Amino acid sequence: MIRETTVTAETIEEAQKKACEELGTSVENTQFEVLQQPEKKVFGLFGGSPAKVRAYIEVTPLDSAKSYLADVLDKMGITDITITAEETDGGAVINIDGENVGFIIGHRGETLDALQYLAGLVANHVDNEYYRIAINIGNYREKREKTLEILGRKLAFKAVKTGAKTSLEPMNPYERRIIHTSVQKVRGAISWSEGENLQRHVVIAPDPEYKSSYNRGGYRKSRSNNFNKDGSYKRPQRTNGYQRRQYSDSETHLQDSMFSTFEEEAKPARESINERPDTSLYGKIEIKKSDETID
Repeated sequence: MIRETTVTAETIEEAQKKACEELGTSVENTQFEVLQQPEKKVFGLFGGSPAKVRAYIEVTPLDSAKSYLADVLDKMGITDITITAEETDGGAVINIDGENVGFIIGHRGETLDALQYLAGLVANHVDNEYYRIAINIGNYREKREKTLEILGRKLAFKAVKTGAKTSLEPMNPYERRIIHTSVQKVRGAISWSEGENLQRHVVIAPDPEYKSSYNRGGYRKSRSNNFNKDGSYKRPQRTNGYQRRQYSDSETHLQDSMFSTFEEEAKPARESINERPDTSLYGKIEIKKSDETID
């Protein structure tokens, strides 16, 4: 997209400087076209004309987003920062570096997400084409993604082992997709999204189909007499006046090791349930609701 302005001044240099101020750019990064040369007045009284200059710059979506961010951060009182960017396929990642910029992230990334959303809107107004903007501060996104992956996997294991479902706090579409992907790697667990708009969240639960084949005729049923209801190994009881053989610690933890092996098996890839692809880190993740046992 081309941004341009036409200004007049007594000299060409003054016209160029004035045009750059209007465009918010520098002389080095601006193209100029002299539309009219200045003419001095005759005897200082008659005729004469000012210089007239057309100035223009080619604005890319990334340039527009970076300029917008710099302006917003300046109004927030943040001036000692460096804004760099790396273009990706169909978008760009903007990195903000500097001292004391952590508060830009906000509570669980809310401020950072808001800046990213607004910068994306600005970028997409340039060519009226979709251009994805991501903003990162101090590798926050990578840390947040790792946190969500661990959380999704942990709650998926819990769903398989206890038969309970868990509802997470509301998340944006990007974070929900991380949770769904993590859950898909655990056999016997499924996830889907519920709620509308800002209240949309992920629910993780045991897979009903897997549960029926596992509990009704699988490992747990055939050995149900050897384990307590909570899943721990059942220690021998004294019977008819004598004590049965004492089991070692490794034997009493047999089920836990079997579950570990079982949980590491990868589940075939599949679509996340009820997740809209078009709907729009590092903090504590809270559970939205109490667990509910699935029959």
